[in-house]
Amino acid sequence: MATKAKAVHALRVKDDFPILKRKAHGKSLVYLDSGATSQKPKQVIKAIEDYYSRYNANVHRGVYELSEEATRAYEGARETLAKFIHAKDAREIVYTRGTTESINAVAYSWGIRGPLKKGDEIVTTIMEHHSNTIPWYFVQDHKGVTLKWVDIHDDGTLRMEQYDDLITENTKVVTVTHVSNVLGTINPIREIAKRAHEVGAICVVDGAQGAPHVPVDVQAMDCDFYTVSGHKMLGPTGSGLLYGKHAVLEKMEPFLGGGEMIREVHKGWAKWNDVPYKFEAGTMNIEGSIGLGAAAEYLLHLGMDEVRRHEMEITEYALDELDRIEGLTTFGPRDMKIRGGVISFLLEGVHAHDIASILDVEGVAIRSGHHCAQPLMERLGVPATSRASFYVYNEADDVDRLVAGLRKVKEVFG
Repeated sequence: MATKAKAVHALRVKDDFPILKRKAHGKSLVYLDSGATSQKPKQVIKAIEDYYSRYNANVHRGVYELSEEATRAYEGARETLAKFIHAKDAREIVYTRGTTESINAVAYSWGIRGPLKKGDEIVTTIMEHHSNTIPWYFVQDHKGVTLKWVDIHDDGTLRMEQYDDLITENTKVVTVTHVSNVLGTINPIREIAKRAHEVGAICVVDGAQGAPHVPVDVQAMDCDFYTVSGHKMLGPTGSGLLYGKHAVLEKMEPFLGGGEMIREVHKGWAKWNDVPYKFEAGTMNIEGSIGLGAAAEYLLHLGMDEVRRHEMEITEYALDELDRIEGLTTFGPRDMKIRGGVISFLLEGVHAHDIASILDVEGVAIRSGHHCAQPLMERLGVPATSRASFYVYNEADDVDRLVAGLRKVKEVFG
């Protein structure tokens, strides 16, 4: 245990997160809900404060100093984010409010306004978050396409052999989460993208739980779209991005209309702006994008390989300790090479909400519920689970507090 604890402590970044100094119910806060939203380091907070206090102005439209400074910061963040996910070109980064808006943009622009037609197929998986399910229902309702579902093995990994039967010449979209927000499963994106491309389909990846936690190389994955939610990777809420291959983005119609996304407007017709600006209508979340760039810089400074190593160690430690609690069942792969820092679990005889409530009194914040993944809950045969999710600021002591709190739960429900 001591060896693992030492490894888990390796990042030593807790002091960068002001909120972690506060108390919860009189006890030091243990935050284990980063899968829902991450805490923000002072570097990100300062970047946002600097924008509002030193150079607040709209971007691209002004020729005065403040506007030019804002534009440089805004576009500089785009360059940083392109580097963070290894995009070929910063023009492949479209600013959005996060994964939900990003997937809706693809579903609307590529699906509803795009080439999809009745009889076409979309292949998805049973482990998807609702953000990567509901937008495709919209396409299904508007275009009459068919949704097909890849199932999972009992260990929480995808049944990859099902792609052989489910992907056909009628398949136009293959969509999959990079990392499951319930099971922690890390999916083989490159292999899935390859299968999609063999029949001329596009591959859309929900990266909400991927980008914050594992090194991402969209070129190596060869996916056509990849989404990022800023608030899950140390950035502000309402920030995010849609990565798209430049050639694919060029073919897409805009998602929203208004200022900045146009090049010319005349009576009866308009000409769209260049990629990525044709997808960024109106005044964007400038401070959010700048803050997201600062978050990416912070993670690049830590090194995503180090972030990944840290989470593998703390997750393995947590699984080992949770295994010692009688009546507790965890979900997802046990192989740390294909598992992210998420642990969903059940405690026999205790509802997930009761577990979360008692842990809250102990100063430990976890998530309970269906985690916006109801089809997966139905597949697992449970109405809800408790979920602890780890990030760069969590240490072995946080796991120990979780375990102690769960033992308190067992005492209460003895």
